[in-house]
Amino acid sequence: MSHSPLTDEPAPAPSRREQNKAATRQAITDAALNLLRSRGPGNFTVEDIAEAAGISRRTFFNYFSSTEAALASVTNGFLDHALQQFRLRPAGEPTLESARVALMQLADPMTVAPMAELFTLTQENSLLVRSELEAWDHCTEQIITAAKERVAKTPGAAIDELYLRALAGSVISCGKAAMDVWFAQCGADLSPASLSVLRQLLIDAIGHLGAGFDSQARSSSPTLLKDRL
Repeated sequence: MSHSPLTDEPAPAPSRREQNKAATRQAITDAALNLLRSRGPGNFTVEDIAEAAGISRRTFFNYFSSTEAALASVTNGFLDHALQQFRLRPAGEPTLESARVALMQLADPMTVAPMAELFTLTQENSLLVRSELEAWDHCTEQIITAAKERVAKTPGAAIDELYLRALAGSVISCGKAAMDVWFAQCGADLSPASLSVLRQLLIDAIGHLGAGFDSQARSSSPTLLKDRL
């Protein structure tokens, strides 16, 4: 059964200034990822990114605090997209079901491609790994905020701070686990088939959480991942 968004009012169109800022931010992110591909972690600077993006060093720091932060924005972008889908789910829907559906809305496996590629390129650099983990932690806080907004829209519902924080942390941990399992099985393979496996692992991880990690519960993931490719 389909559900309608929380509100029928369309979101206001971004202003020209907002569009320009988004384009600049994306240009910086793209430049940083391209340099990571071509030179490897730790082999380029803020100045290199700024030059590749066609901006000044000062403009770079208007958007990001470091090269690591610019690269982490790739992960942030995927998580923000998933969070947007989560916010569109009906207020009365169980939170875990909303999280599962939000991930399923990312129907094209290529949606996860930039995040997956960044993950494969940064595993041997502690600073980049830490920045990526910080992106996931930031999303935890955003999930808590979004969940509180949902509760506020449900008449008579009360906010359970412990429940929301435990749930948000668990959802993010499931996401991290899916990434780790995918990388262990598929390595640097970024083919559509491999990315489809990653997307399914993200969904399956939420399914395990919804089942309370019952040892008898099984998602669609018992088959070896290599057999899916």
